[in-house]
Amino acid sequence: MLVFASQDAITKVLVQEFAVAQFIMLRYWLFLLFALGYAHLRGGIAMAARTQHPWLQLLRSLLSVGEIAIFSLGLRYLGLAESHALFAVFPLLAMALAGAVLGEFIGLRRWLAAAVGFAGTLVILRPGQGLFELAALIPLSAALAFAVYNLVTRLVSREDGFTTNMLYMAAVGAVVSTVFGLQAWQPPSPGEWGLMGVLSVSGIFAHLLLVKALEYAPAGVLQPFNYSLLIFAMLIGLVVFGDFPDTWTLVGAALVVAGGCYAIGAPKLTNSSAV
Repeated sequence: MLVFASQDAITKVLVQEFAVAQFIMLRYWLFLLFALGYAHLRGGIAMAARTQHPWLQLLRSLLSVGEIAIFSLGLRYLGLAESHALFAVFPLLAMALAGAVLGEFIGLRRWLAAAVGFAGTLVILRPGQGLFELAALIPLSAALAFAVYNLVTRLVSREDGFTTNMLYMAAVGAVVSTVFGLQAWQPPSPGEWGLMGVLSVSGIFAHLLLVKALEYAPAGVLQPFNYSLLIFAMLIGLVVFGDFPDTWTLVGAALVVAGGCYAIGAPKLTNSSAV
């Protein structure tokens, strides 16, 4: 989570000077090279390219690159803490969508947790108080895209493996980002090349750490640690950019995190279970 937060700080610097598509294109091409190498070691690229859900793989890959692009754009207008405070609602959105689309039983406690998280989002946005910024809708849109991405990933993962999922995400992301990245290309300085390189390599490193963590602990145990990203974002935003969220943003973020952790800790219920 610290690496992810650091990535967003670099993105916030780059997005002030460059089109989002430019550095996302570099990220995805390096990611594609890694995915091809990984697939080669795991049984071959041809085998990894076999999928039972080609259209769903295309959809989830588009959602992935779209979410990254939308969130990166939001960093141009909002601070790290504000962006992550709003984005932190995505697990609750994913839970609600799983109930509505996949028919998964959610239970009253998880719906209550979603309501608490939604209340926290309203506290951050403060509609009707003259403080609402349209830019706040950008990280919320990214959160929705990421929630749908998680939903589609859950569907395809029933038959497609990790290597296949990674290969399609890298390949589709590289193609789509290149279409827009080449049109917006402007030559970076040596220092900016360095930042783009760090951004690309650290993205792969962070995902490898996440995969390694999942080898040692169940996803349910690790999920609450995702909220440490918000803490790291606040600290980096303060140290690097001199930004610190106001009191209402802190209160709203606390509600979002509390709702998310409560939803994660709530037991899975059946229709015959006591609430």
